[in-house]
Amino acid sequence: MSISQADRTATGWRDPVPVVGRRRVLLAPVTVTPTKPLTPSHLKGLLWTDVVHRATEPLADVTHRSSHTAFAPCEQTVGFWEYLDRTVGDIDYSGMSEDEVGELYVRYRADGDRAPFAACVPYLEAIERHGWVHPASARLLAARVDQYRRLGLRDPGLTAHQPPGIGLDEAIERLHDLGLCLDLRADGGPVYVDATRAGVPLRQIVGADGRPNHLACALRDLLPLAASHDEVVLLHDRGLEPDYLLLHRVLGRLGPRVRRISLGRVPIDGRVESARHGGWRGHSAAALLAAVEGRHDEDAVRLGMRLYFIGVLGPGDHDSFRADLLDRCLVRARRVLDAAVPTGWPAVLDGLAAQRGAKGAPGGDVPAHVDAYRLTTGLLSRRRRAPSRELLAEVFT
Repeated sequence: MSISQADRTATGWRDPVPVVGRRRVLLAPVTVTPTKPLTPSHLKGLLWTDVVHRATEPLADVTHRSSHTAFAPCEQTVGFWEYLDRTVGDIDYSGMSEDEVGELYVRYRADGDRAPFAACVPYLEAIERHGWVHPASARLLAARVDQYRRLGLRDPGLTAHQPPGIGLDEAIERLHDLGLCLDLRADGGPVYVDATRAGVPLRQIVGADGRPNHLACALRDLLPLAASHDEVVLLHDRGLEPDYLLLHRVLGRLGPRVRRISLGRVPIDGRVESARHGGWRGHSAAALLAAVEGRHDEDAVRLGMRLYFIGVLGPGDHDSFRADLLDRCLVRARRVLDAAVPTGWPAVLDGLAAQRGAKGAPGGDVPAHVDAYRLTTGLLSRRRRAPSRELLAEVFT
């Protein structure tokens, strides 16, 4: 569901501040690489990001940056592609299920057979020059396009060629300019982000063989974008906390206010496992959508998924996934939708503005982005007023 500009105008839509005064927000979540099915942990991050994006958009100019092209050079992606071509060969992936492609990824991570980085260089050239995507990942991305549509997620360019704005050498040079780089390539060594003067350990971003890691890819992607925004919102899982604390520090040197949203993963039967071990089995996005198909309407599924993965599970990682609670959230979502009343856009905008971060922020430092958890849990409160029909359409369905 969406509201047209004509409907907004008819119901009193207004910008809360003049356009010239709107803050510019760069929303940069961790990109889920197209190497395995979407897990409950992935869904939590994607739904959280979507609510932040859609709730903030009426209040600020939002750029949602989530580029598969930028992160394909990481070993877990390009290394997987090289491994497939070397061990499986030229086969037709179009008829494979997501689980079948994912099983190949699990085998790759367990195998330990890594080709030298030089074997991956032709892949990197094809990715950056031509937007090439391996057929196995293309199969997964095609499935994600449909899943995003059914979940009501904004597509940030799943199948688009979105190369980073600068090359690896330029990113390293910019780190030098910021006084945050230790470059040992001249001596055959690696490259590090060096924030040791701030008490932060060295972090390698490029191996001695020239292989970039996830942080190097993030720097290439975000360094050219951060300075043109007032606020950068980094959304990541807690397993990446050290890297994102460092990224926070680097991007903050460019001028914008940097804020992080750190989310715990979703345990399955009490255990938090990486997708590299196959933790999606029976709980992938495709499986969850198949389980509710025909029993709940589209808007109830979209709202109910957000109520569960954001409002019920919250930012932590204490509660295991429960299909019965998810189903109850979908039932409750239908009741919330049925109880919704028209409120007019001025009330919606004022309500969204009130959900921008913690109350009483020190020094009046109010975030530009809307707090997805506060906004979503407000719909679960038994003392809430009748929900706004415009809010549900704009942000949750």
